[in-house]
Amino acid sequence: MKKYKGFSALAVAIGVVTVALLGVATFAIIDGNNKAVKFENYDFNTVIEANSDNGNIGDHVKGKVDAPVLIFEYADYQCPGCASINPRVNKVIEQLDGKLAVVYRSFLLSYHQNGTAAASAAEAAGLQGYWKAYADKLFAEQSEWEYASASDRTALFDKYFTEVTDGKGDVDKFNEDMASEAVSKKISFDMGIGKRIDVGGTPAFYIDGQLINWGGEGSIVINGKTISWDSARSGDEFIKLIKDIVAAKLGE
Repeated sequence: MKKYKGFSALAVAIGVVTVALLGVATFAIIDGNNKAVKFENYDFNTVIEANSDNGNIGDHVKGKVDAPVLIFEYADYQCPGCASINPRVNKVIEQLDGKLAVVYRSFLLSYHQNGTAAASAAEAAGLQGYWKAYADKLFAEQSEWEYASASDRTALFDKYFTEVTDGKGDVDKFNEDMASEAVSKKISFDMGIGKRIDVGGTPAFYIDGQLINWGGEGSIVINGKTISWDSARSGDEFIKLIKDIVAAKLGE
């Protein structure tokens, strides 16, 4: 077993067991292990609070939860496009200064070997109050962990947790929570929503139930105003588009 600076062999071994459990759970999560959930009782265009269906883990919100405009993002931590757009999402939220919040939900792509483990790690970090910092870290360091082996990935995820918590987080609890039923239910719940609104790929952004199809040209209607975009775009164009959408939503 490899040694990692700052981590004991026992910690890594425990992490590998966690990884094994995550591997068993992967298919169930992706398959939407939530047949008992009555999704018709939920409004997918609002922030969903913690409840028994989502493992008592509510929606993750970037920005102010009471912002007047909500955009919903469905993403996979191992998705390169999601990693690329994440800094732009953070930037436009900051620039709009309280007008916009982005609600993040996991939508795992089956061919991403480490996507489930990454989502589980982000949720586990969230249980200790570090979801955003950890999510940003996963996206920023994606190239380091995306094709890592189980043991290497475990050590990296533990290292990221220590870094984003400045050493104040409980690493043992973090590893336990990664393999917990609560975390599995949260990811499954997010996946269930994504399936029911026909998310076809990631990242997928929605407002008022309309897809902001950043993967190609498209248009949406906000307050009677049609906002269109073409397929040749940059990060700055994404930020401008989101600002245009928010302005239309607010009648500006």
